[in-house]
Amino acid sequence: MRSILLSVASILICGVSAQAQLQDKVADRLYESSTILEDLVKAPDRGIPRQFLKDARCVGVIPAVKKAALGIGGDYGRGVVSCRLNGGKGAFGPPSMIALSGGSFGFQLGGESADVVMLFMTDDSMKHLLKDKVTLGVDAAAAGGPVGREASAETNATMHAEILTYARSRGLFAGISLKGASLRPDKDANKALYKHQVEAKELLVDGKGSVPEPAQKFLKTLASTTR
Repeated sequence: MRSILLSVASILICGVSAQAQLQDKVADRLYESSTILEDLVKAPDRGIPRQFLKDARCVGVIPAVKKAALGIGGDYGRGVVSCRLNGGKGAFGPPSMIALSGGSFGFQLGGESADVVMLFMTDDSMKHLLKDKVTLGVDAAAAGGPVGREASAETNATMHAEILTYARSRGLFAGISLKGASLRPDKDANKALYKHQVEAKELLVDGKGSVPEPAQKFLKTLASTTR
């Protein structure tokens, strides 16, 4: 009987430890994503055009996507996304954690990893975030976004793409194709962040619940970046 109780206690302790580790990882992702957004403001002329940031319905950031995992098919990037409330016209609401996997693309800027920024430009692109999985370039029209402070909003990429995608490596931003990559809600990370199971729709569309402390800096930085 004692051995059974010890085994149960050991399992519970391991479960609590694993959950705490995940919470720390989620907090790190949110902090790193905030830093990437801050760098958008400081970026030189090769940065993401400010007007696209202002017009975006949702903004997603995935820090340190690993180059070594490309083409293998496993998850290779985890980050966060937040959407404007009130039909895409209001302030950004509680963030939802996301995961990027699959696809086959290279980092034109070199390096073993790159930070990925995704701008969701249309109402339909917001809806894709509510699905269990969306494949970029198949379920949603995605294109590498133009760079430069004075880039025209009338380029072909912005006229036809629902989602504009960028990568940053070694301090420089460039448009990148994520065709074939799959994007999905990171449900375990959301549970770790909000301390209970929560659906992406509750966060991105309904704006339910208070914003946890680890996510507050991300939202504050996002608001200042997209003004």
